[in-house]
Amino acid sequence: QAQLEEFGGGLVQVGGSLRLSCSASGIILRIGRMAWYRQAPGAQRELVASVTWDDRTQYADVVRGRFTISRDNANTVYLRMNTLKPEDTAVYYCNADIEDNRGRSTNYWGQGTQVTVSS
Repeated sequence: QAQLEEFGGGLVQVGGSLRLSCSASGIILRIGRMAWYRQAPGAQRELVASVTWDDRTQYADVVRGRFTISRDNANTVYLRMNTLKPEDTAVYYCNADIEDNRGRSTNYWGQGTQVTVSS
Protein backbone atom coordinates (compact mmCIF):
# COMPACT_ATOMS: atom_id res chain seq x y z
CA GLN A 1 0.00 0.00 0.00
CA ALA A 2 3.06 2.23 0.08
CA GLN A 3 6.29 2.44 -1.84
CA LEU A 4 9.62 4.24 -1.86
CA GLU A 5 11.27 5.70 -4.93
CA GLU A 6 14.91 6.83 -5.03
CA PHE A 7 16.62 9.36 -7.29
CA GLY A 8 20.03 10.92 -7.66
CA GLY A 9 22.50 8.11 -8.10
CA GLY A 10 25.17 8.28 -10.75
CA LEU A 11 28.84 8.38 -11.62
CA VAL A 12 31.09 10.91 -9.91
CA GLN A 13 34.83 11.43 -9.52
CA VAL A 14 36.70 11.25 -6.24
CA GLY A 15 35.99 14.32 -4.15
CA GLY A 16 32.72 15.06 -5.87
CA SER A 17 29.22 15.32 -4.47
CA LEU A 18 25.81 13.82 -5.03
CA ARG A 19 22.41 14.24 -3.43
CA LEU A 20 20.09 11.29 -3.18
CA SER A 21 16.38 11.64 -2.57
CA CYS A 22 13.71 9.16 -1.61
CA SER A 23 9.99 9.83 -1.74
CA ALA A 24 7.27 7.75 -0.15
CA SER A 25 3.86 7.43 -1.75
CA GLY A 26 0.68 5.47 -1.25
CA ILE A 27 -1.43 5.11 1.85
CA ILE A 28 0.51 6.98 4.51
CA LEU A 29 -0.59 8.26 7.86
CA ARG A 30 2.85 8.87 9.30
CA ILE A 31 6.45 8.04 8.51
CA GLY A 32 8.66 7.24 11.45
CA ARG A 33 12.32 6.43 11.00
CA MET A 34 13.81 6.91 7.54
CA ALA A 35 17.25 5.69 6.62
CA TRP A 36 19.80 5.11 3.90
CA TYR A 37 21.65 1.83 3.57
CA ARG A 38 24.23 0.77 1.04
CA GLN A 39 25.63 -2.45 -0.29
CA ALA A 40 28.96 -2.64 -2.08
CA PRO A 41 29.87 -5.54 -4.37
CA GLY A 42 30.58 -8.65 -2.32
CA ALA A 43 29.75 -6.90 0.94
CA GLN A 44 26.90 -6.89 3.42
CA ARG A 45 24.30 -4.18 3.42
CA GLU A 46 25.19 -1.52 5.97
CA LEU A 47 23.47 1.43 7.56
CA VAL A 48 24.73 4.76 6.25
CA ALA A 49 22.50 7.24 8.05
CA SER A 50 19.07 7.51 9.62
CA VAL A 51 16.71 10.18 10.83
CA THR A 52 13.73 9.82 13.13
CA TRP A 53 10.39 11.61 13.06
CA ASP A 54 11.76 14.09 15.61
CA ASP A 55 14.96 14.71 13.57
CA ARG A 56 17.41 12.64 15.58
CA THR A 57 20.18 11.50 13.24
CA GLN A 58 22.65 8.66 13.20
CA TYR A 59 25.66 8.15 10.92
CA ALA A 60 28.09 5.41 10.17
CA ASP A 61 31.59 6.38 11.27
CA VAL A 62 32.97 6.16 7.75
CA VAL A 63 30.57 8.82 6.44
CA ARG A 64 30.23 11.12 9.44
CA GLY A 65 31.27 14.64 8.51
CA ARG A 66 30.87 13.99 4.79
CA PHE A 67 27.23 12.87 4.48
CA THR A 68 24.13 14.63 5.74
CA ILE A 69 20.69 13.09 6.06
CA SER A 70 17.58 15.24 6.22
CA ARG A 71 13.85 15.04 5.68
CA ASP A 72 11.21 17.53 4.63
CA ASN A 73 7.74 18.15 6.03
CA ALA A 74 6.22 15.72 3.57
CA ASN A 75 7.40 12.22 2.73
CA THR A 76 10.89 12.72 1.37
CA VAL A 77 14.30 11.97 2.81
CA TYR A 78 17.61 13.18 1.37
CA LEU A 79 21.22 12.13 1.60
CA ARG A 80 23.78 14.78 0.71
CA MET A 81 27.11 13.12 -0.01
CA ASN A 82 30.25 15.25 -0.12
CA THR A 83 33.93 14.41 -0.58
CA LEU A 84 33.07 11.09 -2.13
CA LYS A 85 35.60 8.27 -2.06
CA PRO A 86 35.90 5.11 -4.15
CA GLU A 87 34.86 3.07 -1.12
CA ASP A 88 31.51 4.88 -1.20
CA THR A 89 30.68 3.01 -4.39
CA ALA A 90 27.59 0.92 -3.71
CA VAL A 91 23.92 0.53 -4.34
CA TYR A 92 22.13 2.87 -1.96
CA TYR A 93 18.76 1.84 -0.57
CA CYS A 94 16.09 3.93 1.07
CA ASN A 95 14.30 2.44 4.06
CA ALA A 96 11.31 3.73 6.01
CA ASP A 97 8.78 2.77 8.65
CA ILE A 98 5.37 3.76 7.29
CA GLU A 99 2.11 3.73 9.23
CA ASP A 100 -1.09 3.47 7.20
CA ASN A 101 -4.50 4.92 7.95
CA ARG A 102 -5.40 1.87 10.03
CA GLY A 103 -2.45 2.30 12.36
CA ARG A 104 -0.47 -0.55 10.86
CA SER A 105 3.26 0.06 10.63
CA THR A 106 5.30 -1.57 7.88
CA ASN A 107 8.97 -1.36 6.96
CA TYR A 108 9.66 -0.63 3.29
CA TRP A 109 12.71 -0.72 1.04
CA GLY A 110 13.34 1.25 -2.11
CA GLN A 111 14.61 -0.39 -5.27
CA GLY A 112 18.12 1.00 -4.84
CA THR A 113 20.14 3.53 -6.79
CA GLN A 114 23.72 3.02 -7.97
CA VAL A 115 26.46 5.38 -6.83
CA THR A 116 29.83 4.92 -8.48
CA VAL A 117 32.89 6.93 -7.45
CA SER A 118 35.80 6.70 -9.86
CA SER A 119 39.44 7.32 -9.00
